[in-house]
Amino acid sequence: MRNAFSRALIAAAKSDDRIVLLTGDHGYALFDEFRKACPEQYINAGVAEQNMVGVAAGLAKGGFKPFVYGLSAFIPIRVLEQIKLDICYEQLPVVFIGDGAGVVYSTLGSSHQSTEDMAVLRAIPHINIFSPCDRYEMEQCINLALRSLQPSYIRMGRADLPQIHSLLPNFQVGELCHIRDGTNKMCFIATGSMVSTAIMVSEKFSESFSESFSEKFDKVAVWSAPCIKPLAIKQVIAIAQSYEILVTLEEHSIYGGLGSAIAEIVAEYSPTRVYRIGIKDRFSKLCGSYQYLIQEHNLDIDSILNTIQHL
Repeated sequence: MRNAFSRALIAAAKSDDRIVLLTGDHGYALFDEFRKACPEQYINAGVAEQNMVGVAAGLAKGGFKPFVYGLSAFIPIRVLEQIKLDICYEQLPVVFIGDGAGVVYSTLGSSHQSTEDMAVLRAIPHINIFSPCDRYEMEQCINLALRSLQPSYIRMGRADLPQIHSLLPNFQVGELCHIRDGTNKMCFIATGSMVSTAIMVSEKFSESFSESFSEKFDKVAVWSAPCIKPLAIKQVIAIAQSYEILVTLEEHSIYGGLGSAIAEIVAEYSPTRVYRIGIKDRFSKLCGSYQYLIQEHNLDIDSILNTIQHL
């Protein structure tokens, strides 16, 4: 996904010299090709993320289209005040890229893990929040962010995610992507890294539950949410009215992210049960591999199947 982001950004910058990439001393290998292709459109602002956002605001006011890149623990967490006042209050078309979201930087501990980035931004007016699940959704998110007249945040999780789509999906800002059909009893709505997990859980669902309950269960329908804010309310209501239970999956806190956004809409418009699967109200206890932390937070396939069985 990171390479898809780099390629899409290079293509956009070549066609529009107003696009400028700013980085806070991160992403050297990732942006090698960008620096070669568009050297005058690249700024390393150094380890000064708050200042970098101010520079991006000035560039945007001058007619440029800044992309601000950093680890999601820093962009947006460290620069939240600057995003709020310098960018969103002014409604400037700056695109923020938060790399390594969730628990990707597993061995670096909670200081470098970002499980609250979507939550903190959802409460700030005038900003789109994107969370693509593969390279195709990433490309479309960049297209939508470039066309938007307001700020955008694009969340990048694990880099080696499996490909979900076979071609570029034609979703618009706020729309969900239908991935697979399934029973009318339950539906998965997932975002980012958890879309591939939702698909794998759906595939194991029928066999696992048929054995447990001595009756045949169909696969669970899966939807991807590449956009967390705004959400297409009418589409979410239509999905909610088609299923008895909605299960949201996200590599993010259960507070303030996708699960909260879906639950808020459903509570107001459609009385469907929503169950949120994500990171509970705690930090990671230990450092370890990415897969270890996914299991620690009960986001692996077996843990999710066990959770759903108790529904």
